[in-house]
Amino acid sequence: MTASIAYGAVEVGTELPAQSFPVTRATLVQYAGASGDFNPIHWNEKFALGVGLPDVIAHGMFTMAEAIRVVTDWAGDPGAVVEYGVRFTKPVVVPNDDSGALIEVSGKVGAKLDDNLVRVDLTVMSDDKKVLGMSRAVVRLA
Repeated sequence: MTASIAYGAVEVGTELPAQSFPVTRATLVQYAGASGDFNPIHWNEKFALGVGLPDVIAHGMFTMAEAIRVVTDWAGDPGAVVEYGVRFTKPVVVPNDDSGALIEVSGKVGAKLDDNLVRVDLTVMSDDKKVLGMSRAVVRLA
């Protein structure tokens, strides 16, 4: 597969479709099983509170993975992402209720680079707080 978006069809400032991703305690248990990361801060409220967290928090790598979906869905090919990095700024707090938390992601083309590459800058929020900073992906377009 290759990206379905043409390099010539985007400009700096082109906005990607925003998406929201729900996260529940069940989601975190499923991710722990898939990733092998069973740190109790991601599933045990008593432990999380005991180490000074406000509640159970989502895995950082899970949060990163949800955020990059905005880019891969837009590009049409996960293999089009050639670089991706973030800074963890705040945790995604996941309460023990039916709704859990929501990760809200928006993005825009921040720069056009050589060789059909673009830099996409993401804004990743949960509970009105920026949870990932300097969230950027370099994507090779068609």
